[in-house]
Amino acid sequence: MPDDSTTLSSQQWISKDQASLSPSYTRDFPLVISHALGMHLYSPEGKQYLDFGAGLAVCSTGHRHPKVQAAIEAQLNKVWHVSSSDYYEPTQILLAETLKRLAPWLGEDAKVYFGNSGAEATEAALKLARFHTKRPAVVSFERGFHGRTFGAMSLTASKPHYQAGFAPLVPQVFHAPYPYPFRDTLSGVDAETSTHQCLAYIEETLFRQIAPPETIAAFVVEAIQGEGGYIVPPDSFLLGVQAIARKHGILVVCDEVQSGVGRTGKFWACQHVEGFEPDVLLSAKGLASGLPLSAVIARGGVMDWQAGSHASTFGGNPLACASALATIALVEESLAENARTIGETVLKPALEALQQQFSQHIGEVRGRGLMLAIELVENGTTPSPKKQEAVLQGLFEGGIVAVGCGCNSVRFCPPLVVEAVHCETLINALKSILLTL
Repeated sequence: MPDDSTTLSSQQWISKDQASLSPSYTRDFPLVISHALGMHLYSPEGKQYLDFGAGLAVCSTGHRHPKVQAAIEAQLNKVWHVSSSDYYEPTQILLAETLKRLAPWLGEDAKVYFGNSGAEATEAALKLARFHTKRPAVVSFERGFHGRTFGAMSLTASKPHYQAGFAPLVPQVFHAPYPYPFRDTLSGVDAETSTHQCLAYIEETLFRQIAPPETIAAFVVEAIQGEGGYIVPPDSFLLGVQAIARKHGILVVCDEVQSGVGRTGKFWACQHVEGFEPDVLLSAKGLASGLPLSAVIARGGVMDWQAGSHASTFGGNPLACASALATIALVEESLAENARTIGETVLKPALEALQQQFSQHIGEVRGRGLMLAIELVENGTTPSPKKQEAVLQGLFEGGIVAVGCGCNSVRFCPPLVVEAVHCETLINALKSILLTL
C-alpha cells in the first residue's frame, strides 16, 4: 500500500478523517502529522511544529528516539505478540522486575499487571481493590481524571461532558475535595487550612453521612492532578489521605499515569512527598515512549486475586515492553535529571517571569519538573477560558503545540529531551501572545 502521508494535503486528510472516524475525538487544531522526530512534528506540507505536548505526556523520550527505536526493532526480530494470559514472555518479566525496583516501598513481593492504557490500569485497580478488601465503595477526588471507560469515568470529576449521556455509572463511587492552593488562597484560605478542610470532609461528612469507612475499598488519588489543571497539592494532603486510609484499612491507589516516568524530575511524582507510600501505583502514557502500555504495580499481599480474575490479550505486548525497558534506561540515565534541571532552572523561572510581567493574564505558574502549567485569568483572578483558547491558538499559529487543562490553564509537558533553546522559543512566543491579549 503506498504511503500517502505526504502526497495528500492536510485538508484532504482532515476531510477523510471526518468521513470515517468517530466524532467523539476532540481535535483542537487542524494539524495533520505526517512524521515526527525528537522535539518536532511535521505536517504533509512540511511545516515544522515544536512539541510541548508530547502526545499528552506520552512521548517521554521524544519522537523516534534512536535507542528506543533500536530496542523495538530488535524485538521485531524475536516475537511481536504472545497472550500473557496463556504464555510466558521474557521482555514482560524483565519489565515487571524493573518496575518493582523503581517502587521499592511496595516490597520485594510486589506484583505487576500490564494493560494497554491509563484507563485500563484504573479499571484493573478498581477491580483489584474491591476483590482484595471485599468492600464495594471507592473514593476519588474533585477535578480528578482517570479515563473514559465506565469505571475510570465514574472516578473522573474534571468535566461534566465526560459523563454526560452515559449514566448509570459504576455505583458506590464518591468524590472528596482536593486542595487547589491558588484558588484557596484567593478565597482567603491558606494551604494548611484547605488541607484540613479536605481531609475533614472525608472523616466528618463522607464517612458519617454517606459511606462508612468499613465500606471503602480504596482512595484513588493523583499525586499531581493532570487534566484537572496540573494542581500540586500540599504534601500534608497526600500524607493525610494515607493516614486516614491506614486507620480504616483502605487502600491508597496513586494515579501516576501522567505524572510518572521521570516527568517531575523523580521517577514517580509521589516520591516528592517523603513518607507517602501508596499501596498501588498506576503507570501508562510515557512508560513506553508512545507504544500502548500500562502497568498496575501493587504490594504482593494486595494483588491476591485468583488466576483468570483479570487479564488482557494485548497487555504487556513484547514490542511495548521492549520500548518501555529502553525508555526507563534513558530516564534513569539522564532524562529525569533533565526534566528536573530544565524544569526548575529554565522553564519554570521563565514562566514565572512572564507571570510577574503579565499578572493580569497569568494568575499562577505551577507544577514540578516538566509537568508545568500557567493559569489564565482576567484581572489576575477570574478564570478565563477565552484567554486559554487564545494562548493555545496563538502558539499553534506560531508553530508550537501545547495542550489545555482545567477550564483555563495551559500545560507544558514536552518530551523529556527538551533543551533550553526550545524553552526560549516557547517563552518568546508566549510573550508575543500575551502582549496582544
